[in-house]
Amino acid sequence: MLKKSFIYLLSLIVIASCSRNTGTNNNDPGYRMLLIGNSFFKPYAEQLDIVAADEGYGNQNSTHVFRGGENGWAISFWNDSTTTSHQEIKEAFDNGGIEYFGMTSGSSPTNRTEGFKEWIQYGLQENPDMKVFISIPPIDFPSNWTDTAQHFGFNSIESFYDYFVNTIIHKTVVDPLRAEFPNTPIFTIPTGWAAIHLLEMKENGLLLDSINFSGPKASSLFTDAKGHQGQIIVETGTLMWLKGIYREDLGTNSYSTGFTTDLHALADEIMNEHDPLYNQ
Repeated sequence: MLKKSFIYLLSLIVIASCSRNTGTNNNDPGYRMLLIGNSFFKPYAEQLDIVAADEGYGNQNSTHVFRGGENGWAISFWNDSTTTSHQEIKEAFDNGGIEYFGMTSGSSPTNRTEGFKEWIQYGLQENPDMKVFISIPPIDFPSNWTDTAQHFGFNSIESFYDYFVNTIIHKTVVDPLRAEFPNTPIFTIPTGWAAIHLLEMKENGLLLDSINFSGPKASSLFTDAKGHQGQIIVETGTLMWLKGIYREDLGTNSYSTGFTTDLHALADEIMNEHDPLYNQ
Protein backbone atom coordinates (compact mmCIF):
# COMPACT_ATOMS: atom_id res chain seq x y z
CA MET A 1 0.00 0.00 0.00
CA LEU A 2 2.83 2.36 0.81
CA LYS A 3 4.40 1.94 -2.62
CA LYS A 4 1.03 2.56 -4.27
CA SER A 5 0.74 5.73 -2.22
CA PHE A 6 4.25 6.62 -3.28
CA ILE A 7 3.29 6.33 -6.95
CA TYR A 8 0.43 8.76 -6.38
CA LEU A 9 2.63 11.13 -4.38
CA LEU A 10 5.09 11.33 -7.25
CA SER A 11 2.36 12.72 -9.45
CA LEU A 12 1.92 15.57 -7.00
CA ILE A 13 5.54 16.27 -6.29
CA VAL A 14 7.04 18.63 -8.82
CA ILE A 15 10.07 16.52 -9.54
CA ALA A 16 11.41 17.93 -12.52
CA SER A 17 9.15 20.57 -11.47
CA CYS A 18 23.41 6.75 -34.04
CA SER A 19 26.50 5.71 -32.19
CA ARG A 20 29.48 8.05 -32.08
CA ASN A 21 32.97 7.84 -30.68
CA THR A 22 33.41 11.42 -29.56
CA GLY A 23 35.97 13.59 -27.83
CA THR A 24 37.40 17.06 -27.52
CA ASN A 25 38.38 18.86 -30.74
CA ASN A 26 36.70 16.24 -32.91
CA ASN A 27 35.04 18.93 -35.07
CA ASP A 28 31.75 17.09 -34.70
CA PRO A 29 28.89 19.39 -35.77
CA GLY A 30 26.68 18.56 -32.80
CA TYR A 31 23.00 17.69 -32.68
CA ARG A 32 19.78 19.56 -33.22
CA MET A 33 17.61 19.11 -30.14
CA LEU A 34 14.20 20.04 -28.79
CA LEU A 35 14.24 20.16 -24.98
CA ILE A 36 11.11 20.78 -22.91
CA GLY A 37 10.69 20.73 -19.15
CA ASN A 38 10.71 22.64 -15.87
CA SER A 39 13.23 24.05 -13.39
CA PHE A 40 14.59 20.60 -12.51
CA PHE A 41 15.34 20.07 -16.22
CA LYS A 42 16.22 23.53 -17.49
CA PRO A 43 19.73 23.89 -15.97
CA TYR A 44 21.05 20.80 -17.76
CA ALA A 45 19.49 21.78 -21.08
CA GLU A 46 21.06 25.23 -20.92
CA GLN A 47 24.44 24.04 -19.63
CA LEU A 48 24.67 21.34 -22.30
CA ASP A 49 24.91 24.02 -24.98
CA ILE A 50 27.90 25.51 -23.15
CA VAL A 51 29.64 22.19 -22.56
CA ALA A 52 28.97 20.93 -26.09
CA ALA A 53 30.50 24.07 -27.59
CA ASP A 54 33.52 23.70 -25.29
CA GLU A 55 33.97 20.13 -26.48
CA GLY A 56 33.97 21.02 -30.16
CA TYR A 57 30.34 20.39 -31.02
CA GLY A 58 30.18 23.81 -32.59
CA ASN A 59 26.81 23.45 -34.27
CA GLN A 60 24.94 22.13 -31.24
CA ASN A 61 21.49 23.61 -31.80
CA SER A 62 18.84 23.38 -29.10
CA THR A 63 15.32 24.73 -28.94
CA HIS A 64 14.33 25.20 -25.28
CA VAL A 65 10.77 25.43 -24.00
CA PHE A 66 10.44 25.69 -20.22
CA ARG A 67 7.66 26.27 -17.70
CA GLY A 68 7.66 25.88 -13.93
CA GLY A 69 6.52 22.86 -11.93
CA GLU A 70 3.81 20.62 -13.33
CA ASN A 71 3.36 23.12 -16.17
CA GLY A 72 6.67 21.79 -17.50
CA TRP A 73 5.41 18.21 -17.79
CA ALA A 74 4.89 16.80 -21.29
CA ILE A 75 1.17 16.34 -20.71
CA SER A 76 0.76 19.95 -19.56
CA PHE A 77 2.50 21.29 -22.65
CA TRP A 78 0.26 19.07 -24.77
CA ASN A 79 -3.03 19.95 -23.08
CA ASP A 80 -2.37 23.70 -23.09
CA SER A 81 -2.90 23.82 -26.83
CA THR A 82 -3.59 27.55 -27.05
CA THR A 83 -0.37 28.61 -25.31
CA THR A 84 2.76 30.00 -26.92
CA SER A 85 4.84 27.16 -25.48
CA HIS A 86 2.64 24.51 -27.12
CA GLN A 87 2.96 26.27 -30.47
CA GLU A 88 6.73 26.67 -30.04
CA ILE A 89 7.14 22.92 -29.58
CA LYS A 90 4.99 22.15 -32.61
CA GLU A 91 6.84 24.71 -34.71
CA ALA A 92 10.20 23.16 -33.82
CA PHE A 93 8.91 19.75 -34.83
CA ASP A 94 7.25 21.08 -37.98
CA ASN A 95 10.53 22.61 -39.14
CA GLY A 96 12.07 19.13 -39.14
CA GLY A 97 15.63 18.07 -38.46
CA ILE A 98 15.16 17.30 -34.76
CA GLU A 99 17.64 14.58 -33.81
CA TYR A 100 16.96 14.42 -30.06
CA PHE A 101 13.77 15.21 -28.18
CA GLY A 102 14.21 15.49 -24.41
CA MET A 103 11.56 15.77 -21.66
CA THR A 104 11.36 15.68 -17.88
CA SER A 105 9.71 12.68 -16.22
CA GLY A 106 6.63 14.18 -14.53
CA SER A 107 3.35 12.50 -15.45
CA SER A 108 -0.13 11.62 -14.26
CA PRO A 109 -0.39 8.49 -12.05
CA THR A 110 -3.49 7.36 -13.94
CA ASN A 111 -1.84 7.38 -17.37
CA ARG A 112 1.92 7.68 -17.14
CA THR A 113 2.62 7.73 -20.89
CA GLU A 114 0.10 10.50 -21.52
CA GLY A 115 1.82 13.55 -22.96
CA PHE A 116 5.00 11.68 -23.82
CA LYS A 117 3.10 9.56 -26.33
CA GLU A 118 1.31 12.47 -27.96
CA TRP A 119 4.45 14.56 -28.40
CA ILE A 120 6.49 11.66 -29.75
CA GLN A 121 3.74 10.75 -32.19
CA TYR A 122 3.51 14.36 -33.35
CA GLY A 123 7.28 14.81 -33.61
CA LEU A 124 7.85 11.67 -35.67
CA GLN A 125 5.72 13.04 -38.51
CA GLU A 126 8.48 15.41 -39.65
CA ASN A 127 11.38 13.88 -37.67
CA PRO A 128 11.13 10.12 -38.26
CA ASP A 129 14.69 9.42 -37.13
CA MET A 130 14.65 11.39 -33.89
CA LYS A 131 15.71 9.84 -30.60
CA VAL A 132 13.89 10.48 -27.34
CA PHE A 133 15.19 10.77 -23.80
CA ILE A 134 13.65 11.42 -20.40
CA SER A 135 15.69 13.17 -17.73
CA ILE A 136 14.77 11.83 -14.28
CA PRO A 137 15.21 14.42 -11.48
CA PRO A 138 15.61 13.73 -7.75
CA ILE A 139 12.83 13.65 -5.19
CA ASP A 140 12.29 17.22 -4.03
CA PHE A 141 12.71 18.70 -0.52
CA PRO A 142 16.12 17.10 0.15
CA SER A 143 16.16 17.98 3.84
CA ASN A 144 13.24 15.54 4.21
CA TRP A 145 14.65 12.74 2.06
CA THR A 146 15.20 10.26 4.90
CA ASP A 147 11.77 10.80 6.46
CA THR A 148 10.04 10.68 3.07
CA ALA A 149 11.76 7.43 2.10
CA GLN A 150 10.92 5.79 5.43
CA HIS A 151 7.33 7.00 5.30
CA PHE A 152 6.81 5.12 2.05
CA GLY A 153 8.47 1.93 3.18
CA PHE A 154 12.04 2.45 1.98
CA ASN A 155 15.07 2.46 4.24
CA SER A 156 16.98 5.16 2.39
CA ILE A 157 16.70 7.82 -0.29
CA GLU A 158 18.90 5.60 -2.46
CA SER A 159 16.40 2.73 -2.45
CA PHE A 160 13.52 5.19 -2.81
CA TYR A 161 15.03 6.82 -5.91
CA ASP A 162 16.13 3.48 -7.35
CA TYR A 163 12.51 2.33 -7.15
CA PHE A 164 11.34 5.51 -8.85
CA VAL A 165 13.82 5.18 -11.71
CA ASN A 166 13.66 1.44 -12.34
CA THR A 167 10.08 0.59 -11.45
CA ILE A 168 8.07 3.75 -12.05
CA ILE A 169 9.81 5.42 -14.99
CA HIS A 170 11.35 2.45 -16.76
CA LYS A 171 8.50 -0.02 -16.36
CA THR A 172 5.44 2.23 -16.57
CA VAL A 173 6.69 4.96 -18.91
CA VAL A 174 9.63 3.86 -21.06
CA ASP A 175 8.63 0.23 -21.67
CA PRO A 176 5.10 1.10 -22.89
CA LEU A 177 6.48 3.92 -25.04
CA ARG A 178 9.01 1.57 -26.61
CA ALA A 179 6.20 -0.86 -27.38
CA GLU A 180 4.18 1.98 -28.95
CA PHE A 181 7.16 3.28 -30.97
CA PRO A 182 9.39 0.24 -31.62
CA ASN A 183 11.55 2.02 -34.21
CA THR A 184 12.31 5.03 -32.02
CA PRO A 185 15.20 4.84 -29.52
CA ILE A 186 13.95 5.94 -26.07
CA PHE A 187 16.36 6.18 -23.14
CA THR A 188 16.74 7.83 -19.74
CA ILE A 189 19.28 9.96 -17.88
CA PRO A 190 18.88 9.72 -14.06
CA THR A 191 20.20 13.14 -13.08
CA GLY A 192 18.74 12.77 -9.59
CA TRP A 193 21.64 10.50 -8.66
CA ALA A 194 23.97 13.49 -8.99
CA ALA A 195 22.20 15.28 -6.12
CA ILE A 196 22.01 12.13 -3.99
CA HIS A 197 25.65 11.16 -4.39
CA LEU A 198 27.00 14.67 -3.94
CA LEU A 199 25.07 15.00 -0.69
CA GLU A 200 26.52 11.67 0.45
CA MET A 201 30.00 12.87 -0.43
CA LYS A 202 29.47 16.08 1.51
CA GLU A 203 28.24 14.17 4.57
CA ASN A 204 31.25 11.85 4.37
CA GLY A 205 33.76 14.67 3.92
CA LEU A 206 34.68 13.57 0.40
CA LEU A 207 34.02 16.82 -1.46
CA LEU A 208 37.19 18.69 -2.36
CA ASP A 209 35.28 21.98 -2.52
CA SER A 210 33.66 24.08 0.20
CA ILE A 211 29.99 23.39 -0.52
CA ASN A 212 27.02 24.26 1.67
CA PHE A 213 23.85 22.19 1.85
CA SER A 214 21.71 25.16 0.81
CA GLY A 215 22.48 28.70 -0.29
CA PRO A 216 23.99 30.50 -3.30
CA LYS A 217 24.05 28.48 -6.48
CA ALA A 218 27.82 28.72 -6.92
CA SER A 219 28.68 27.28 -3.50
CA SER A 220 25.75 25.05 -2.49
CA LEU A 221 24.18 21.74 -3.33
CA PHE A 222 20.70 23.27 -3.34
CA THR A 223 19.48 26.82 -3.71
CA ASP A 224 16.24 26.44 -1.74
CA ALA A 225 14.14 24.05 0.34
CA LYS A 226 12.51 22.64 -2.79
CA GLY A 227 15.88 21.29 -3.89
CA HIS A 228 16.68 23.32 -6.99
CA GLN A 229 20.19 22.50 -8.14
CA GLY A 230 23.35 24.29 -7.15
CA GLN A 231 26.06 24.60 -9.78
CA ILE A 232 28.00 21.54 -8.62
CA ILE A 233 24.90 19.40 -9.24
CA VAL A 234 24.22 21.15 -12.56
CA GLU A 235 27.76 20.45 -13.77
CA THR A 236 27.56 16.78 -12.79
CA GLY A 237 24.14 16.30 -14.34
CA THR A 238 25.24 18.01 -17.54
CA LEU A 239 28.22 15.66 -17.83
CA MET A 240 25.71 12.82 -17.47
CA TRP A 241 23.74 14.32 -20.36
CA LEU A 242 26.96 14.62 -22.38
CA LYS A 243 27.71 10.94 -21.87
CA GLY A 244 24.11 9.84 -22.33
CA ILE A 245 23.50 11.78 -25.54
CA TYR A 246 26.95 12.20 -27.14
CA ARG A 247 28.44 9.05 -25.61
CA GLU A 248 31.37 11.16 -24.52
CA ASP A 249 34.28 9.41 -22.82
CA LEU A 250 34.28 11.29 -19.52
CA GLY A 251 37.55 9.65 -18.53
CA THR A 252 39.39 11.66 -21.20
CA ASN A 253 37.07 14.65 -21.37
CA SER A 254 38.85 17.94 -20.60
CA TYR A 255 35.91 20.26 -19.91
CA SER A 256 36.55 22.34 -16.78
CA THR A 257 33.63 22.23 -14.36
CA GLY A 258 35.10 24.92 -12.12
CA PHE A 259 35.23 22.51 -9.16
CA THR A 260 38.12 20.56 -7.64
CA THR A 261 35.94 17.54 -6.89
CA ASP A 262 36.19 15.07 -9.78
CA LEU A 263 32.69 15.49 -11.20
CA HIS A 264 33.68 13.68 -14.39
CA ALA A 265 34.40 10.51 -12.41
CA LEU A 266 31.14 10.83 -10.48
CA ALA A 267 29.04 11.37 -13.62
CA ASP A 268 30.83 8.50 -15.34
CA GLU A 269 30.21 6.17 -12.40
CA ILE A 270 26.52 7.03 -12.25
CA MET A 271 26.00 6.46 -15.96
CA ASN A 272 27.99 3.21 -15.89
CA GLU A 273 25.74 1.94 -13.09
CA HIS A 274 22.57 2.97 -14.93
CA ASP A 275 20.69 -0.03 -16.31
CA PRO A 276 22.25 -0.52 -19.78
CA LEU A 277 18.85 -1.46 -21.19
CA TYR A 278 17.82 2.16 -20.66
CA ASN A 279 20.93 3.83 -22.05
CA GLN A 280 20.97 5.02 -25.63
